[in-house]
Amino acid sequence: MENIFTVNIKSILQSQFGKNANDIFEKSQLIQYINEKTRSANKGAKARSSFANLYAIYVLVEDYINKGFLKKSDYSKYEGASFVKLFERQRQLPFGNKLQNHALNNRMNSEFQKYFPSSEFIPILRNHETNHYWVNENLLIVKIGSRKFNIAQVVIEIIDEYIRTKQDAFLRFIKSTELLQKLGTTEYEKVEEFIEGLLAPNVDARLFEIVSYSILKFHYHNKTIIWGFEMKNLTTENLTLYKTGRTNANDGGIDFVMKPLGRFFQVTETLDFKKYFLDIDKIQKYPISFVIKSNDTTKDLLDSIRNNAQKAYSIKAIVEKYMECIEEIINIPTLTKRFKEAVRLGYLKNILDEIVLQSKVEFNYEEDTA
Repeated sequence: MENIFTVNIKSILQSQFGKNANDIFEKSQLIQYINEKTRSANKGAKARSSFANLYAIYVLVEDYINKGFLKKSDYSKYEGASFVKLFERQRQLPFGNKLQNHALNNRMNSEFQKYFPSSEFIPILRNHETNHYWVNENLLIVKIGSRKFNIAQVVIEIIDEYIRTKQDAFLRFIKSTELLQKLGTTEYEKVEEFIEGLLAPNVDARLFEIVSYSILKFHYHNKTIIWGFEMKNLTTENLTLYKTGRTNANDGGIDFVMKPLGRFFQVTETLDFKKYFLDIDKIQKYPISFVIKSNDTTKDLLDSIRNNAQKAYSIKAIVEKYMECIEEIINIPTLTKRFKEAVRLGYLKNILDEIVLQSKVEFNYEEDTA
């Protein structure tokens, strides 16, 4: 199970537990799970980050520490942490502001059980009536011989180190794009290859959203619409695509807005129909276009959403009412095609400049003025 970031994990364990570090690494299912979820740490900014499940662990372990249970032994009597507070804290963490509640509610436990099907423990405990949560203390206590070690503080340190590593990766990504900017048209093919490489299912969600926006902005910007309130007084206006803010903004399910058509766009990587229907409900069934991080055909994507929805809903008319609200599906092949068209029209540098600009905004990058 070892990867490049495992060295960092073992170093943190070593500093805390000394000669028992390796045994704790081998015996702790929670450490091994975190080790697996941090594989992308040294793969650069493009790799999937897996913050959702890691942050579900983080906020619960942090609550455990803050409430003093490293020293107290009565965690079983604790009333639990409220969902609202955990969710709010999760969104305060770097890259966490757009995370949904899936990891806290079920996804993290479900994935943990896939890694450890014979484990008698699940990491997150929940009271459905009070909506209060606990971390499973059995996974925080590791027995080595006759001794017991609590790994709560180490879990926080490991995830903090992972966050720092990913932040560094994003800064390096920005530096790389700046270098490509300087190369300009002298390295035309290298720039094009670089951007195409960001259109992949395993690319970090934030970068995919930034690149999608940059491509679509210059796909639409030279298209015009003629409109007006009177036939004798019509206006010709270019289509303009706007981002609603950072990719981790709490935007209510709208990532891009197009003027003057008033089209809404949402970027996603899931095929869970509930997520699509929730976004549609948020805007009161206003038509919305979905940009999906998938290589599947648009027909297959639509069929998958519809078929899964029909399994959950017994009334076909309800499903179709939602499906009618999906204005367009834009998948990776569609984005790639539109990117190539934009390049052919001479917008390669514009797209790269937009990627650099949006990346700097997203990752709080400040120019070195020294």
